[in-house]
Amino acid sequence: MGNQMDKLSHLSYAEVPTVDPTGLDTDDGPRIGVSYIFSSDDELEDEEHFDQRDEVECSVYHRDECIYERSAQLEVYSPENLLNKCKAGDLVEFVASGQYPHWAVYVGDFQVVHLHRAEVKNSFLTDASQGRRCRIVNDSYKFKPLGADMVVQNAMEQVGLKDRELSWRNSECFAAWCRFGRREFKMGGEIRIGKQPYRLKIFTSGKHSHVLEFQSLEDAIMEKRRNDHLGRTAALRELACHYRNVEESKKQPGALPAPGCIFPDQP
Repeated sequence: MGNQMDKLSHLSYAEVPTVDPTGLDTDDGPRIGVSYIFSSDDELEDEEHFDQRDEVECSVYHRDECIYERSAQLEVYSPENLLNKCKAGDLVEFVASGQYPHWAVYVGDFQVVHLHRAEVKNSFLTDASQGRRCRIVNDSYKFKPLGADMVVQNAMEQVGLKDRELSWRNSECFAAWCRFGRREFKMGGEIRIGKQPYRLKIFTSGKHSHVLEFQSLEDAIMEKRRNDHLGRTAALRELACHYRNVEESKKQPGALPAPGCIFPDQP
């Protein structure tokens, strides 16, 4: 496919599949939306299977600086085994194939604080995992972290917040804000005007990659998480479908999209 780039603005994600702008994820495939408003991607299910080979390899850049990178070397553990490795202030990611990743802040005494079902909760790590595999992801984001005590304090002070009191769209944004204290992880933390400074680079094969541009970090995170939910195989299939339709539309203006590909003029 080569290096590809789609430029996205807050007002139009033209021909780039996103979640439903209402925040309700349906089962009928990718949708075209204006922007990510609220997300229901933190619905946990009882599911233990996780195939690390199907993870989408990606990085996030702010202008020319890499601010997030998924390492293929991160080991995953059972919740019970991870407890022996966690320290207060650590970021924990719960993963399962075909599901959105769920993030939490380890606060000590076998407990985590996490955003789940529109409420910040204090739970035992084993309960929060709901059978998922898990790993420590302190170094995925490249920002300078706060001290461990401040990370724990940030998390504990939010326990009990729910619904419209929340300032984060998903568990990842909440946990990352607790650790790094950056407003970019909060809803409305950045003004969406002008050129898109964030780039999500999705690695396809070898040295090839696909790049999307965003005006805010939280929008880039939402698209990254959507691809995590799809898995590598489905995400690459979707990209191939997108490219094929772009090429077809160039050759035949007004041509219909190929089966399985959803474009803005489709119901």
